[in-house]
Amino acid sequence: MLAEIITIGDEILIGQIVDTNSAWMGVELNKVGVKVKQITSISDEAEHIEQALNDAQKRADIILITGGLGPTKDDVTKTTLSKYFNMPLKIDEVTLTHVKAFFDKLNRPMIEANIKQAEVPDGCTVVMNKNGTAPCMWFEHNDKIIVSMPGVPFEMKYLMSDEIIPRIQKRFKLPFIIHQNILTAGLGESFLAEQIADIEEALPSHIKLAYLPKLGQVRLRLSATGYDETALVTEVTSFTEKIVARIEKFVILTEDLPFEKAIIDFMGKHSLTLSLAESCTGGYISHLFTQHPGASLVFQGGTVTYSNALKQAVLGVGEQTLLNFGAVSEQTASEMALGAVNNFKTDYAIAVTGIAGPDGGSEDKPVGTVWIAVANKRDVKAKLYKFASQRLQNIERAAMAAMMQLFIQLKEDLKAT
Repeated sequence: MLAEIITIGDEILIGQIVDTNSAWMGVELNKVGVKVKQITSISDEAEHIEQALNDAQKRADIILITGGLGPTKDDVTKTTLSKYFNMPLKIDEVTLTHVKAFFDKLNRPMIEANIKQAEVPDGCTVVMNKNGTAPCMWFEHNDKIIVSMPGVPFEMKYLMSDEIIPRIQKRFKLPFIIHQNILTAGLGESFLAEQIADIEEALPSHIKLAYLPKLGQVRLRLSATGYDETALVTEVTSFTEKIVARIEKFVILTEDLPFEKAIIDFMGKHSLTLSLAESCTGGYISHLFTQHPGASLVFQGGTVTYSNALKQAVLGVGEQTLLNFGAVSEQTASEMALGAVNNFKTDYAIAVTGIAGPDGGSEDKPVGTVWIAVANKRDVKAKLYKFASQRLQNIERAAMAAMMQLFIQLKEDLKAT
C-alpha cells in the first residue's frame, strides 16, 4: 500500500517554516504498513494543487494533503478540491455547530470568514477536527483515497492518529513492515558496503538494506515487508546477526536510538554519571544529551569555558599548561576533563578544545584541529582529531567523536572490571 503526502503552502517553499508534518506522517504510516512513495511541497495555487493530485494518483493509493485550509483568501485548497471533484461547496451543519461552539468557548464573535470554515465540497466525508475549526475532508476517487487536513501540526496529528490511520487500517489489509537498525562508526559507507557485499547480495527481495551516513557514523537499516510478522522478525534477526558478526568492531548499537540516548541508557544502567567541559563545541554536546527525557539521571551538567581565564578558574587548568602548550593541546584537554570530573564530582567527563574555524588556525594548529579527552576518577585519555574548515560541521564532528571516545572508554572500563 503506497501513500503520497502533499504539503501546501508558500511558507514551506520559501523556508519560513520547516515541513515537520511529512516526517511525522511518514513514521506513523510506516508503523501500520503503509509506505510513503513521495512527498511533494507545492504553492498555494489552484493549478499546482490540481497537477499534484493528478500526478500523485499515478503513483499512490492514498494521497494525504496538509495545509491551505485557513479562513483567509490565500488558502485555496478547499475551493480547488471543490472544483477538482466537481462538488459544489455547501455548509456542513455539524461543522458549523462545532465552529460556533469553538468561538463561544473563546468568547469571541464569528465573522463571515469563520462561517465559511464550515463549507465543504458536497460529496466528501467530513471528519471532525476536534482541535480546530478547519474540517478534514475524505474523498474517494478512481479507487484512490484523498484526504485533506489542516497544516497545523497538533490538529493534523490528532486527525491522523485518531481518525485517518484507523480508517485506513479498517479499509485495507496492510502488511507488516519490520525495521532493524545497526549503528556503526569508524568505517565509511563504501567500505562498509564492501565488507558485507555478499550478505547484502543474499537478501531476499522483500528485505532491503539502506545505508544512512551521518558525520562520523553510518546507520544500516534492514527493512522487511510481508504478512507473516513472526517470519519477518526471524529473517531480519538472522541477517542482522550476520552483519554484526562481520563488522563487529565498528558496531555501536543495534537499536533505533540517537547515539547520545544510547549513551544515557548505557550509563544509567550502570549507575554512572557524566559532566562536560566544552570549548569549541559551545555547549552543543550538552544540548544533545539534555534534549532526551531522563538525561538528568546521568548528565550532571558542565561548563563552556571559551577563554583561558575560565579554563583556569572553573576547571583548574594550569597557567603554565596554557603558556607552554596552548588552549588547543593534549595537556589542556586532559586537565579540562580531570577538572570536570573532580569539580563536578562525576564518574566520567568529556573535554573538547579546538579551532572550529573559519579562522583562528595556525601552521601547526590549522582550523579543524580538535583535542578531546575523556576522564574518570583514575585516568584520562586524550586524542587528536583533524577535521575540515567548516565551522558548524567541525562542531558536529567533534561532538560525535567525543561521544564515540566516551562510549569506547565506557565499554573498555566495564569489560576490565
